[in-house]
Amino acid sequence: MTRDEFETATGVSRETAEGFDRWRELLVEANAHTNLVGRSTLEDFWERHALDSLQLLQLIPSDTRRIADLGAGAGFPGLALALAFRDRGMGVHVVMIDSVAKKTAFLNRVIAELGVDAEARAVRVEKMDPAEGFQVVTARAFAPLNKLLGFAAPLLKSGVVGLFFKGRHYRDELTEARKHWTFECEVIPSQTGDGVILRISEVQRVR
Repeated sequence: MTRDEFETATGVSRETAEGFDRWRELLVEANAHTNLVGRSTLEDFWERHALDSLQLLQLIPSDTRRIADLGAGAGFPGLALALAFRDRGMGVHVVMIDSVAKKTAFLNRVIAELGVDAEARAVRVEKMDPAEGFQVVTARAFAPLNKLLGFAAPLLKSGVVGLFFKGRHYRDELTEARKHWTFECEVIPSQTGDGVILRISEVQRVR
C-alpha cells in the first residue's frame, strides 16, 4: 500500500497523510538505533501499521475524550489515532504508556513535531491512576490477554472499553484469560490480516 492508497482508503486529509509520512520518516531514522518495530515491517508501514491502527476509529464511542494506549512502543495505535482525531476534529486526548524511556522520548518528539493532542509517559502501566477518567484503553502487541487484563483491569472500570489487537491464536488467549477473569468480549475480525480486535468490558477477577 502506498501513501496515496492509504489516504484514499481512510479518507484522511492530505495534511494528515503528510503527518503520517513524517512520522514514518522519523521512525525509520530512530529505528536504526532504537528497537521500536521490526525493521522489515517498515516496508509495509501504510497497511501493516497505519491502516491497521486506524480500524479502531469505528469502534471508539463518540463521547470519548481520553484514551490510554498501553505498551505504546512506536505509537501504534495511539499516535495514529491522535492524528485521525485531529483530522476529524474529535477533541480526544491520547495518553501513551511505555516503560522504556527511549520509546516515549521518540513519541514525544513526534507529538511535538506533528502538534497532536497526545502525550507519552515513561511509566509502568500498573502505576496509572484510574481516576484519570479514560473511556477507552487500547493495546497492540503488548502482552498475552491474561497478563494484559492484569495490567488493564484497574482502568477498565464500569463503562470503560478495552480494544485489544490479537493474532490468530486469540482463542487460546481467551481460554486462558477466562480461568482468571470474567468479562464481556466481542471478537471483531481485523481488516488488515488474520488477527482480530477484542472489544472487552466489565472485567472482574475470578474469586
